[in-house]
Amino acid sequence: MKGQAMQTPVNHFKRNILAGTPQIGIWSALCSNVVADILATAGYDWALIDMEHSPNELSGVLAQLQVYAGTPTQAIVRPPWNEPVLVKRLLDIGANTLLFPMVQSAAEAEAAVRACRYPPRGIRGVSLSQRANRYGAATDYLERVEEELCVLVQIETRAALDRAAEIAAVEGVDGVFFGPADISADMGLIGKPTAPEVAEAIAAGAEAVAAAGKPAGILVPGAEHARRWLEAGFLFVAGGVDQGLLAAAARALRAELSGGRGG
Repeated sequence: MKGQAMQTPVNHFKRNILAGTPQIGIWSALCSNVVADILATAGYDWALIDMEHSPNELSGVLAQLQVYAGTPTQAIVRPPWNEPVLVKRLLDIGANTLLFPMVQSAAEAEAAVRACRYPPRGIRGVSLSQRANRYGAATDYLERVEEELCVLVQIETRAALDRAAEIAAVEGVDGVFFGPADISADMGLIGKPTAPEVAEAIAAGAEAVAAAGKPAGILVPGAEHARRWLEAGFLFVAGGVDQGLLAAAARALRAELSGGRGG
């Protein structure tokens, strides 16, 4: 009996942000397929699996991707660095949307795009049987992979903000994400990602990104800040991190149970 031919899945997240449809997301740092299973019931358009600031390893990312694959929530993976060997492995296990951290220039954005593309347009090594192409069953994968792959780059410093227009203009970059925590630190305001000066700097960078015809995204603490950026035209916005939400809920419950007393 012959295996059944399959098609490469459509990346609805990419389609939506390029069409101007806002996408609401959540950050995930708890390194758990069970947590992914829970978040997938919450109705988020996307969930970011973080490898930069959490102990996520490749096998754990795979387990989380397997969970999200059966849900409407698009999994985005943030590798710890713009590093082509790890990128190749993430793509092979089925990640089709990547957020590259700390992109400082157009050249670094171009390197991220090349790491995601097969030769001659890139440097990704070719495997003809891996999870991304359904172990060879998705016979259209090699032809459609670029169409369904979403490359996001993250701006996290003042220098990168100054180069936002040229970074956004790189062919193959599908969206630009702003990191308020690192931007605030670079501005001498560490720990104050929602400071007015930080918001002003990000808004200026977002104008340059919009002028290049690319969508902008951001992670902020809480629904109020998230709504502000959505109203400002940002198209992929997260308002919380799973480990922070758990920590806050656990502490609040403990305080409630003790009548506000510690211990």
